[in-house]
Amino acid sequence: MRAAVLALTALLSLTSTAAGAPAAPGFKVRLLDGRSVDSRDLIGKKVLVLRFQASYCKACVRESAALARLNDRYRDRDVEVIAIHVQDAVADVRRFMRVNKVTYPVALDPKLVIGNRYGFKGTPYTVVVDRRGEIVARLPGPSAISRLSRMLDEILTKEPPPA
Repeated sequence: MRAAVLALTALLSLTSTAAGAPAAPGFKVRLLDGRSVDSRDLIGKKVLVLRFQASYCKACVRESAALARLNDRYRDRDVEVIAIHVQDAVADVRRFMRVNKVTYPVALDPKLVIGNRYGFKGTPYTVVVDRRGEIVARLPGPSAISRLSRMLDEILTKEPPPA
């Protein structure tokens, strides 16, 4: 009996460590430029960086230019960066985009529907989803942008682009 319990325990520990990262919840969102994004269309094709931010967030304002540079650097390397403004009004977000010369895609999540599904912890909050559709990083707070380049390079090296 003891051997059976030990064997079952060993089996359960193997299955729990063999499991991958948590699956990213699917979402559909309309960007402020009018395009629509369905996250299910990106799985298997692109790495997704979701940046939950707000126009009233001082760290988000300070890091906006760095997010734009990150988007420019990885756009042609199968990385999709989307800033999702939470609990924000359209007019405030458009002003944020104009003042900060935003070049990355922006969407709204005024009621935190998407944010809550991704474990939103306050602005800024960054989530990285790999090509398999698994959440590989949740980065609360400022300075996540500075760590993303190394993280994205590792993901892109491990997961070659689809053929």
